[in-house]
Amino acid sequence: MIDLIKDRLEEYETRDPVQKLNAVKEILQEIALFGLWRTGFFEKAAFQGGTSLRILYGMPRFSEDLDFILKNGDPGFDWAPYLKGMIDCFEEFGLTVEVRDKSRMDQRIKKALLKSDSTGFQLNLAFSRGGLKKIQQIKLEIDVNPPDHSRFEYTYLDFPLDFEICNQDLSSNFALKLHAILCRPYVKGRDWYDFNWYVKKKIQPNLPHLQKALDQWGPWENQGTMIDISWVRTELEKKMEKMDWKDVAEDVRAFIRPMEHDGLNLWSKDYFGHKIKQLAP
Repeated sequence: MIDLIKDRLEEYETRDPVQKLNAVKEILQEIALFGLWRTGFFEKAAFQGGTSLRILYGMPRFSEDLDFILKNGDPGFDWAPYLKGMIDCFEEFGLTVEVRDKSRMDQRIKKALLKSDSTGFQLNLAFSRGGLKKIQQIKLEIDVNPPDHSRFEYTYLDFPLDFEICNQDLSSNFALKLHAILCRPYVKGRDWYDFNWYVKKKIQPNLPHLQKALDQWGPWENQGTMIDISWVRTELEKKMEKMDWKDVAEDVRAFIRPMEHDGLNLWSKDYFGHKIKQLAP
């Protein structure tokens, strides 16, 4: 089964060492998704976030984490049975992994890390060759109390074998990305890269879903703020006023193709002001 992974890596056709490491992580993410599917995880949960955009829709930046939301809120959600099934799946592919559940019962976002070393933070890629013997990790996060009005789709994937996952549709995924941009207490360049991708695709955000997310967490929590696309544009413009766009762009560099690096020089207040105006109504 290790040969299957090696063949998959060759499909990326990259010699760039950073891109190779990103590709290895993505291969492991795909195996993790397959393992989750076998446990019945996607009967309860949906794949969302940046990695879903990459794997399901071909967004050209790599992503670090596997993010999920429950289809129906459940504060008692427990990772344990799904993680056990994922361990079994990795072992079938020749990878011995150990899981440390990082969840705290009082946390809304419950986390877990896959790893093989005794520290509990990383997965050692023992199968890798040709300079790829670098520690990797996969982090999983799930929202156990997601905002209402999300919409879901079902997508078929064929690596490592044929399987089906449930995922948020692009409109709902975009809504949560806007929520992250507006409410995250720090600036993350990858948020703005994803925003640009959605705008290029002319995706309309699921505003009822965004409304509920704003009501749940952030500066507009429980304020009854009524939003429309004009409100979103205005708040995005406020958010970008004082950004150091050079630093924001640098956050993205390691996750995109070298051919895209020159485009990061365009990142500025004027550039994203133009993009915000293009936000689909």
